[in-house]
Amino acid sequence: MATDSMVPALAVEGLSKNYGAVQAVRGVDLEVFAGEIVGLVGDNGSGKSTLVRCVAGSQKPDEGTIRINGILQTDSNPHKVRLTGLEVVHQDLSLVDTLDIAANFFLGREKCIEIPGVSPFGFLDYGYMKKFTNQALADLGVNIGSIDRPVGFLSGGQRQMVAVARAITWGESIIILDEPAASLGVEQTKLVLDLVRRLADRNRAVVFISHNMQHVMGVTNRIVVLRLGRKVGDLRTRDTSAREIVELITGSDLGNPV
Repeated sequence: MATDSMVPALAVEGLSKNYGAVQAVRGVDLEVFAGEIVGLVGDNGSGKSTLVRCVAGSQKPDEGTIRINGILQTDSNPHKVRLTGLEVVHQDLSLVDTLDIAANFFLGREKCIEIPGVSPFGFLDYGYMKKFTNQALADLGVNIGSIDRPVGFLSGGQRQMVAVARAITWGESIIILDEPAASLGVEQTKLVLDLVRRLADRNRAVVFISHNMQHVMGVTNRIVVLRLGRKVGDLRTRDTSAREIVELITGSDLGNPV
């Protein structure tokens, strides 16, 4: 577990993002340290996805700063952010249905055959990519059968596992998981939650986004709550309860109904 004296793996300060007259995120601060699992929760429209897109470089914030391992991110884009060791599992999974599992695993980081004196561009090393993908999935305990199948032929749960396993494999510093257990059965959900805990044990910083309070309370060290684009709570998981978190999310006192 990280200490306050350490530089955060991810530090967001005063981040705001507007879409015309709509204020999606308003002055949000967020810190996540290496070895820490932070739950990011909030109702639909609370600003979670917008915050993640800004951190991932796919959108530019109107105000505020983002630092990854202490380095200020300027003119970011998804490729530059990935080079910092940050990986995101978005809700849409960002998989290409017509490509097989190994090709999706290496999407954007394809391995080329190296031939002395010959440009490697255009000569993909499919053998290496398939061997690496098989080994990575085996190391994580993910069993989805043959990796030669196009992702479009996989079940929703299998697609989810491919996206999660890919992020865990390539994310050397920070992993952001947006509803990683959605579409999963009981056993696959248990595997994902175990993988999240193992990430923290490997000193990764993890942002865990979920509407399932049982999952959030079970894996996180700290919980940050967004409501209507603002941060309204930042609590240690051991010092709070699912009831208190839901009250912060909704802005209602469940113990005193109107």
